[in-house]
Amino acid sequence: MQTFGSPVSAVTNVTAAVMVLTAPNGKVPKDRSWKASKVMMAKVDAFLDSLINFNKENIHEACLKAIQPYLQDKEFQPDLVASKSQAAAGLCSWVLNIVKFYQVYCEVEPKRQALSKANLELASAQDKLCTIKNKIKVLDENLSKLTAKFEKATADKLKCQQEADATERTITLANRLVGGLASENVRWAEAVQSFKQQESSLCGDVLLITAFVSYLGYFTRGYRHTLMELSWRPFFQQLAVPIPVTPGLDPLTMLTDDADVATWQNQGLPADCMSIENATILSSCQRWPLMVDPQLQGLKWLKNRYGDSLQVIRMGHKGYLDVIERALAAGEVVLIENIPETLDPVLGSLLGRETIKKGRYIKIGDKECEFSPNFRLILHTKLASPHYQPELQAQCTLINFTVTRDGLEEQLLASVVSMERPDLEQLKSELTTEQNGFKITLKTLEDTLLSRLSSASGDFLGDTELVENLETTKRTAADIQEKVKEAKVTEAKINEAREHYRPAAARASLLYFIMNDLNKIHPMYQFSLKAFSVVFQKAVERAAPDEALPQRVSNLLHSITCFVFQYTTRGLFECDKLTYTAQLAFQILLMNKEVDPLELDFLLRYPVLPGVSSPVDFLSHHCWGGVKSLCAMDDFRNLDRDIEGSSKRWRKLVESECPEKEPLPQEWKNKTALQRLCVMRALRPDRMTYAVRDFVEQKLGAQFVSSRSLDFSVSFEESGPATPMFFILSPGVDPLKDVEKHGKKLGFTFDNKNFHNVSLGQGQEVVAEQALATAAKEGHWVILQNIHLVARWLGTLEKLLEQAEGSHQDYRVFVSAEPSSTPEGHIIPQGILQNCIKITNEPPTGMHANLHKALDNFSQSNVLTRRAQLEHVLRRGSVAVWNTGQS
Repeated sequence: MQTFGSPVSAVTNVTAAVMVLTAPNGKVPKDRSWKASKVMMAKVDAFLDSLINFNKENIHEACLKAIQPYLQDKEFQPDLVASKSQAAAGLCSWVLNIVKFYQVYCEVEPKRQALSKANLELASAQDKLCTIKNKIKVLDENLSKLTAKFEKATADKLKCQQEADATERTITLANRLVGGLASENVRWAEAVQSFKQQESSLCGDVLLITAFVSYLGYFTRGYRHTLMELSWRPFFQQLAVPIPVTPGLDPLTMLTDDADVATWQNQGLPADCMSIENATILSSCQRWPLMVDPQLQGLKWLKNRYGDSLQVIRMGHKGYLDVIERALAAGEVVLIENIPETLDPVLGSLLGRETIKKGRYIKIGDKECEFSPNFRLILHTKLASPHYQPELQAQCTLINFTVTRDGLEEQLLASVVSMERPDLEQLKSELTTEQNGFKITLKTLEDTLLSRLSSASGDFLGDTELVENLETTKRTAADIQEKVKEAKVTEAKINEAREHYRPAAARASLLYFIMNDLNKIHPMYQFSLKAFSVVFQKAVERAAPDEALPQRVSNLLHSITCFVFQYTTRGLFECDKLTYTAQLAFQILLMNKEVDPLELDFLLRYPVLPGVSSPVDFLSHHCWGGVKSLCAMDDFRNLDRDIEGSSKRWRKLVESECPEKEPLPQEWKNKTALQRLCVMRALRPDRMTYAVRDFVEQKLGAQFVSSRSLDFSVSFEESGPATPMFFILSPGVDPLKDVEKHGKKLGFTFDNKNFHNVSLGQGQEVVAEQALATAAKEGHWVILQNIHLVARWLGTLEKLLEQAEGSHQDYRVFVSAEPSSTPEGHIIPQGILQNCIKITNEPPTGMHANLHKALDNFSQSNVLTRRAQLEHVLRRGSVAVWNTGQS
């Protein structure tokens, strides 16, 4: 720059600004010319040192003031000056930066001083803090020591408190436990005493109950009691070393309890004692149970008990062996229902439990099947009196589930009350279910309590759950006992109201068992409880209404008797109807205690005193033996003497044409109707048929002795898809004409292709099966004639008829067959006969029966149009009556 002779103003301004800024002590030179600038810069090194060491933190105010004009000059910019001189541009930048630095310094310096002051204060504070921290450290150490001591003291206190609380809880629990068990003390003490007493008779009790389960299942309850009390117990006592047995031992007490019985009843088991015994035997026996269950009540209970887990199969059904094989491996329960008297030989190893490979497998045919210990097999038959091979009886435990009279009476009572007083029966059902639930709950709670008491170890007084469970048990038991008391009062009221209808239920139960015993007369007389229940319900529904309860019950008795009589007699042969009717009358009177059992026994058995001679010529020796036997009864004392002494009067009676309608001589005329029968049985046994008919008419009514046939349309109303009609054929009668006639009225004819008639024999079984399948689906009628000709196919027919449930509502099946002349030749399956409405069509016997049969062909609607035919019938009838009178 010194080489410049006369530089531009921009350069001179820069040097002038440097001179102003570097003026010592703020004495700004007035001469700031280029010449003076050159003097300033003459010594370059000194000039640069002065710039470098310039005291930029202490710039005089005058210098700052004097330099402002230069700074405000627009050309005082390093970039602009650089175009003139690079050295001048550097000095320009130095000036600007020094001024800016000073400005910033002036702003920062107070803060730096404040920072220094703050740092000093901070150092002083930190010194104080360090001192305080040291003191705090000492205090913390002291505090830790004190805290440890406090915590130890607190822990000791807490431990003592916990021990005190635990002791208090133990005392409380002990008091609660003692209080809770106080009421059980007496009962448990009695139980312990009883168990001690049973120790001596335990072996005998187990032996007796084991025999009960093994051998008595098939017998009736009365015979079971007779065997146990009058045979087995005395036998045990008569041994050289008597076997003690608990007096009055009930097998149920050792094999089951109230909770189990309540559960079974909730599952549909009848409440009578025999049903409970049967369920107990089935649940306890080790051999496979075989249920004899004609009324299917045991089957219903089993299905409810096991639910969907029960595998129900039938022998001969497709794949039934596969079901058994799977159940064997899975340990399931299998029920083979409706088995015949002969079982499939392939099941022999299963029935005999002939296991192999250490009991892990069993052979079904040629196949080895895995055998689970949990597998259970139950056999079921609805045959009333099956005859099984001895091997099968040894392999199974036979159990007789045949309904009892008392059990059926209770069921029918529930049925009639549910129809007459549905509110009452609903309340009774709910009450029974609730009572059974109480028994189950109490048993569960007691078992849980005893289990916890027996499993408690060590100090069980600390087991709060045990005590709480005990208290819950006692509270629940107390609540249940209170509810049981209330329920007993309610139950007594309900039973009192239900008892008004018991005569109807008792009458119906009696009628069923009379009807059920008819198979002893002829094997065609088979009736099911299911069909009887339908008849019973219809009789109750159609009984004459009455506001007065006694009269309503009387109407029920009459309606039930009439409906059952009508249902039964239409399927009986003429020769058996009077036998049934007489038995009906005798049993009804016997149940009502209107006859003397001894007199009835004489009438039925007619015990004749042997070795006597008749003193009168109008009585045979045999008849006189009957008279002498009759005289053994108080009401007939001296009858023989009166016959001898008043022989003329008695001769007139004995030799009269209709002695049954004549009064007995002298004081004997006041005898009851049954006593008159007994006398007639001894004097004129040849007139007993007429005498019994008169007796039935007197006691039950004329409708019970009339032999008029029932109109087919009435019987048809009782039929259904699952209730076929079975015609028992007789020579000279074609009952199927009535079917065709009635079908024509309802639109079922051959022309409409909804009426099928199959005459079985000569390979018609396939045609019959196709007709049944089509009819069940589309609602047609099917007639199967002469099924007795296809004995081998009858089992298939039985299954097809049983599967009719759920078929078309118009589907009907009509079956006909000839009865066998001997019981041994009977081939019609029991299932078919029981499910069908049986109708006999014998030609009427006797003039009155034939006349009624002829008049039945006329009705009020056609009597005018068929007047000539009616007159012809009446004319023939008049001639027959006149001929009878002449003869």
